Amino acid sequence: MGIQITPSILNADLSRLADEVARIPSADWVHVDVMDNHFVPNLTLGLPVVEALARHASQPLDAHLMIEDADRWAPAYAEAGCGSVTFHAEAARAPVRLAREIRAQGARASMALKPATPIEPYEALLPELDMVLLMTVEPGFGGQKFLDLCLPKIRTARELMRKHGVETWLQVDGGISLETIERCAEAGADVFVAGSAVYSADDPDAMVSALREKAEKARV
Repeated sequence: MGIQITPSILNADLSRLADEVARIPSADWVHVDVMDNHFVPNLTLGLPVVEALARHASQPLDAHLMIEDADRWAPAYAEAGCGSVTFHAEAARAPVRLAREIRAQGARASMALKPATPIEPYEALLPELDMVLLMTVEPGFGGQKFLDLCLPKIRTARELMRKHGVETWLQVDGGISLETIERCAEAGADVFVAGSAVYSADDPDAMVSALREKAEKARV
């Protein structure tokens, strides 16, 4: 699987979401951060906005649910039209069942881990997942500095995927920029969420291309 760039609209102009998504036509996915002010100390958009955006975005939506009670709410985001739905391991009571419910709705099932949550206890779940998201900052706010301490976990996750022969994507989210994406790609990540780096650029789509090029060179 090749490199994929998924800009986060958390750093876009939230009053003009459809227009902001139109500024990144070369992006593979549109990353949508859903926060409930309980699981993380921030409140963003929810299901009705995501459902509306899914009708207007040309790329598939990659929903990252930073919410409590993921077992209850995650399948609804797949039903609303998201192409991928990510729940947090720390917020799911029955992750295998939840992943299967998301897949049953026609979306890719993904599980996210906070920086301090190890990947090893979830090794047996890898065949049930289409993607694993490793947070490289503490979830809740955009614009944070990349945590280099997460690089060994990226390597470990990729090694476990190779061990089990699964084609699970490995996504990283937090502080991804032209300065950090190469390290993540070298460690084994292949899907990259970038918010501030993309939407603070004069030309967001050109930044998407630049990030892709950096990651592809690092993977050679």
